[in-house]
Amino acid sequence: MTARFPVSDYDLAATLDSGQVFRWQRSGESWEGVVGSDWFQLRSVPGFLEAASGRPDARWDRLRDFLGLEDPLGYICGTFPQDPPMQAALSACPGLRLLRQDPWECLASFLLSSTKQIVQIRQCVDLLCRRFGEPVAVPSGCPPAHRFPDPERLAQAGEAALRECKLGFRARYLAGTALRISEATLDLESLQDRPTAEVREALMSLPGVGRKIADCVLLFAYRRQEAFPVDVWILRALRGLYFPNRRPKLRTLMRFAETHFGPHAGYAQQYLFHHVRTHLGRAAFAKPKRGRFRNVLTSLKPHGSH
Repeated sequence: MTARFPVSDYDLAATLDSGQVFRWQRSGESWEGVVGSDWFQLRSVPGFLEAASGRPDARWDRLRDFLGLEDPLGYICGTFPQDPPMQAALSACPGLRLLRQDPWECLASFLLSSTKQIVQIRQCVDLLCRRFGEPVAVPSGCPPAHRFPDPERLAQAGEAALRECKLGFRARYLAGTALRISEATLDLESLQDRPTAEVREALMSLPGVGRKIADCVLLFAYRRQEAFPVDVWILRALRGLYFPNRRPKLRTLMRFAETHFGPHAGYAQQYLFHHVRTHLGRAAFAKPKRGRFRNVLTSLKPHGSH
């Protein structure tokens, strides 16, 4: 079963490989992954996204929602600040979209992200799904694929079994959070319509969930685009690009992020994150010699700027 979605200004590779989701793998010119109970293969062709599924009754509506196809990207990007770092990120990453993930899968995945690189997070998530997730239908000849395991299954498995998926100390947090969710101590679906501050507070009551993970779930699952996750890459970007030759405290950076990037700050954050990680790298934000950040800022002028 196949489908075609008309799109414009959609970078599939950047969207699936920008650190907001961890279950999609490139296969030639296509990307393969699982949304809910459905395996999908996606590829970009001029004017469309082409999708193939592993079963005839696939949830195409769920895939459309997941991919953020309805986002008014031009309008959203038009709300970003006009400063050189932000405009450079826009020039470098045209068509980058935010995905809309299942709250439980998003929460559990980011619980595994602490102090790990993206490739390592993908390995952990893959092991978790292969060991505890239910198989899903795939076309003949394709590798097996699995649903993301539900909280009841992971709570039943327990910390020791989760550690066998190379989770390390994160296994304790995942097991504890899965138990809380499975016992209905916190209903993730009920958070959908609550104010952002309340949702953040509820998420941060879970084992291992701090502000950064809570903001990732707010942004990538609940679509609260005012949420601005701050990790080590964003800290480097904010300090190096917006506060050269200074060492502002985290509280100052958080206040700056909340006010500077506008109503779609979370979208802006994803552009900055992907740009810094893929185009600039760690070396650009090492402890600078005198004038170094000024050089970085100069190099970040968007294409066509003077």
